[in-house]
Amino acid sequence: MTDNLVYLQPAYILAQRKYRESSVIIDVLTRDFGRVSILARGVRKEKSKTAGLLQAFMPIRISYFGKAELKALSHVEMAGPSDNLQGIALYCGFYVNELITRFLHPYDPHPEVFTCYEACLASLLKTENIEATLRVFEIDLTEATGYGLELDYDLDNNKISPLATYHFDVERGVKMSPDGHVSGATLLALKSRQLLEAQTLLEAKWLMRKVINSCLNGKPLKSRAVINQIMQHLEK
Repeated sequence: MTDNLVYLQPAYILAQRKYRESSVIIDVLTRDFGRVSILARGVRKEKSKTAGLLQAFMPIRISYFGKAELKALSHVEMAGPSDNLQGIALYCGFYVNELITRFLHPYDPHPEVFTCYEACLASLLKTENIEATLRVFEIDLTEATGYGLELDYDLDNNKISPLATYHFDVERGVKMSPDGHVSGATLLALKSRQLLEAQTLLEAKWLMRKVINSCLNGKPLKSRAVINQIMQHLEK
């Protein structure tokens, strides 16, 4: 956080907000320095060539400087083709961005999250199995930030059985029960990141929602509400 200059750091824009008349403050996920807030001066001016590069889901390299918590942008350039997310995949991309913003503390390096984020965007671009893509990213993010789940063994230290069902407690873990909400097959699928069956995806969504809600102390995610509204509209 005290570095004077960071040069050509691989990054993605997570969010931005207007600042004064012609500037913006961007929230950036960098590969080596974590989540960073950067002031981009003058980019909202009509002749600015930088504004078009400060878009979500676009791989960029940025240079910035400053010892204060809010850095100052000095350079930005493209680092590859833009992930042109469309439709529901676009809104899911904003959901992933919001998750990162909420889970990662500023200036706390998580290069593994950066790698998982790039893989998530590539998968969302295919739009073949969006639900599985989101669950995989959620489990990767929670593990990387210290909220990982024990998916191999239950509370009695028995190996998870794919044929059993389990009760899930966010604080303690899973316990075998004939009326459990989640199957052992789902727990093992989450562990291996192989979420293929419809019932497994449904149970995994329920489980990860409980985990995320607990990690965020019940504070709602704006993007989740938007996605729910869109899905309800599509189902009509």
